[in-house]
Parts: sequence; C-alpha cells; structure tokens
Amino acid sequence: MEFRRLGRSGLNISEISYGNWLTHGSQVEEEQAQACIKAALDAGITTFDTADVYANTAAESVLGRGLKGQRRESLEIFTKVFWPSGPKGQNDKGLSRKHIMESATASLQRLGTDYLDLYQAHRFDHNTPLEETMTAFADLVRQGKVLYIGVSEWSADQITQGAALARELKVPFISNQPQYSMLWRVIESQVVPASEREGLSQIVWSPIAQGVLTGKYKAGQPLPEGSRATDQNGGANMVKRFLNDETLTAVAKLEPLAAQAGLSMAQLAVAWVLQNPNVASAIIGASRPAQVHENVKAVGVKLDADLLTAIDEALESVVERDASLTRSPSL
Repeated sequence: MEFRRLGRSGLNISEISYGNWLTHGSQVEEEQAQACIKAALDAGITTFDTADVYANTAAESVLGRGLKGQRRESLEIFTKVFWPSGPKGQNDKGLSRKHIMESATASLQRLGTDYLDLYQAHRFDHNTPLEETMTAFADLVRQGKVLYIGVSEWSADQITQGAALARELKVPFISNQPQYSMLWRVIESQVVPASEREGLSQIVWSPIAQGVLTGKYKAGQPLPEGSRATDQNGGANMVKRFLNDETLTAVAKLEPLAAQAGLSMAQLAVAWVLQNPNVASAIIGASRPAQVHENVKAVGVKLDADLLTAIDEALESVVERDASLTRSPSL
C-alpha cells in the first residue's frame, strides 16, 4: 500500500480506501462483509469510509464490528451526515446543528470509537445557514470527537464558501468526496481547481463507474445475472446512465489497452483516477474478498502519456464533463 496526504494537512491516508455503501448491512451477509473488511486490512488499507445513511445506519455497525480489536491509531475512519437516517423524523436529516451533533454521537457509538478521523457533510444543505453547519463541525473538532472535516459532492462555489468559514473558525477543512471515473469527469473543470486553491483533496467514489469499467456489461447483450444493474435495491438506478450501446462499445475499446498495460479493466480504472494529483484516495467496495485483492493492485501504478491519450480517444464521445451535475438536493 502507498499513502498520500489528504488536502493541506498532515494526515496520510491509503491510496485505496474501503467503503461499504451498497453492500454491508443490506446486500451482503455479515460473514461475507467481515471477510471483505479483513481482506482490506490484510491488503494494507487503513482508510475506511462509510455513512450513517448506508443501510439506514446498519453499515456503520458492520464496519465497527469489523474493525474491533484493530489498533485505532493505525486506522482512518470516515463517516458522513446529511441524508435522512434512523427513524427519519423531522430533524433526522440535513446539516442543522441538532442533526449534526446527534448524528455524530450515534455514529461514534455504532463505529465503536471515541473519535472520527474525518466527518463529512454528505451533501450541501440549502435549508440551513452554512455558518450554522460549519460552526457545528468546528465544535465537534474542539470537543475532540472529530479530527478533520470534509464534504461530499459540493460544487466549487460551495467549497469556496465553506473553506472561508473554516479559516475563520480555524478548523481543518481538507477533503471533498465526489463521483469520479474515466466516464464521469464533472469535477475536473471547476471542483478540482477550487479544491487545489483551498487546500482540499478528492476522495473519489465509484472509480469503476458502478462496475461498467470492468467490462462485464456488453453492448447488445443481456445484463449479467446478479449484477448491480439488475438489483433495484443495490444501485441499479445509478448504473443505468452508463448502460447504453454507445458507452458500452466505447468501454470495450479499453480491453486491449488494459491488457497492454498488464492490468485488469478494474485495475486500469482505479489506477486512472489515481493519476490525478488532486486525488488522495479511491474508494472501492466489495461483496467478495477477491475484489479487494484485485483492486489494490492499482496502487502505485503509473500510466504513461500515450496510454492516457489512448483512453481519452476511446471514451471521448461518451465522457460526461458537465460541471453543473455536481449538485445537492433540497430535503
């Protein structure tokens, strides 16, 4: 495993993070989930990402059990707050002071830890003053419950506003967690420059585009049985944007490029996002330990300029670059 600094901070995180969004507590049974966490630890992954909304809080509990007994100081445990969770009452959502404070306490209990290395605003809250949100995060830092703060899927303007308040409050605001892959590059034109200016790194999710970049989906062929695209509770709505013949035909052009580089399609996809110097870590998920072992082989891989150009040429007609697609809902 190799490590990178997270933002303009002294915190080092593993180039590959382990995330349990669409698996633990919902799709994958406990025994298999624990086997995947163990595989991540065995592979040298030290950074683990989750959220209170995943499996309606169950994913945090699964991760907490999986990390029990590990040396806490050797891990970086991240979680998030924003989406409706728990019993989903009128204040069980958003980024109000009440919801942030109560959610942080509950997440700590489920994860079995006294502090979070990184606490992230899972989206931007249009209904709560940003000052209220950032002050609540700052108070958690001063209480020792949170070491660093970050966000997920914030626009460039929102990141800039948050960073200004973080400086006033003297708290370490160091990361953004966006979707990013060869096919989904909406952060490149605005979010990445703003993040670089404000001292944030990206911790990217879905580097394999919900499995599309593994090459398992083929143009003109039925969806593989048991795949995410066939599971309405497991991300089918998210993957469907890529399941058209034009995109799948373009992705198939990557197969000889991956072979030429001595990589699997998945490894090429993960290595590709890590070529961006503003990316500190790529989050991988897994329903089987073998997936963890395969994806970590992307660590330290350097893709040469000719290969990167060939990837761009293969995918250019299907790449999404619209910066306006980085947006948060109103709850």
